[in-house]
Amino acid sequence: MSSKLNRLMTDLPSGAVAASAWLAKQGISRQLVRKYLASGWLKAFGRGAFVRPHDSVDWLGGVYALQQLGLPVHVAADTALVLKGYGHFLPLGGQQRAYLFGERRNNLPAWFRGHAWQVKIRVSFPKLFDLAEPTGFTDFRYGAFTVRISAPERAILELLHLATTNDTINYAIELMAGLGSLRPQVVQVLLQGCRSVKVKRALLWMAEQAQHEWVSHLDLSRLELGKGTRLFYRGGTVNKKYHITVPQPQELPDA
Repeated sequence: MSSKLNRLMTDLPSGAVAASAWLAKQGISRQLVRKYLASGWLKAFGRGAFVRPHDSVDWLGGVYALQQLGLPVHVAADTALVLKGYGHFLPLGGQQRAYLFGERRNNLPAWFRGHAWQVKIRVSFPKLFDLAEPTGFTDFRYGAFTVRISAPERAILELLHLATTNDTINYAIELMAGLGSLRPQVVQVLLQGCRSVKVKRALLWMAEQAQHEWVSHLDLSRLELGKGTRLFYRGGTVNKKYHITVPQPQELPDA
């Protein structure tokens, strides 16, 4: 086995996708790729992407490749919460869905967009935060590799950004009930950098409803919560503290 092939077999984790651009950075030319394909060391995985011949590759193996290419995308919202052990995947039209957020709009490679993953990939590029606060992310170990995902403190804010129906809001309330161990210093920084007044108000209201102790450590005087009432929950009642529409007491999950 040549030194380059030996290094490739060491550097390419089992279950991960290797994109052409990543292979080129490893010093593996297109000619070598063709040789490895012919010899059975690699198998094509869409245009410009490859995998080990006997690997089982799922969507996280694709996300790993995107991040290895330097694309600013991460596993977000309730998908990140599920990976950390909170909640469960919700089906979307009979198929589970997974959220990816990007820090800036870009075109993901065709091999990723066109592949029939086991989940429905939803990619979003919201301008939810002023800065990409490092403590808002964490690494998730998946088999032989790790991917960058939102930490729970950021993920719940991302989920609230996506929550546009009463059902998804109720789902967020249910997830919040299990987030009693959030780090208040991280929540504080993320709230200060969050651009959505509605998301900030909703998180504070939900956390107080869940009676989480970490809420008492937040400095609300440092948060820009805007003015006026925001529509959050349709057909709800206005919470007088945060001026946001919320479910009636009898409509709250497990009320």
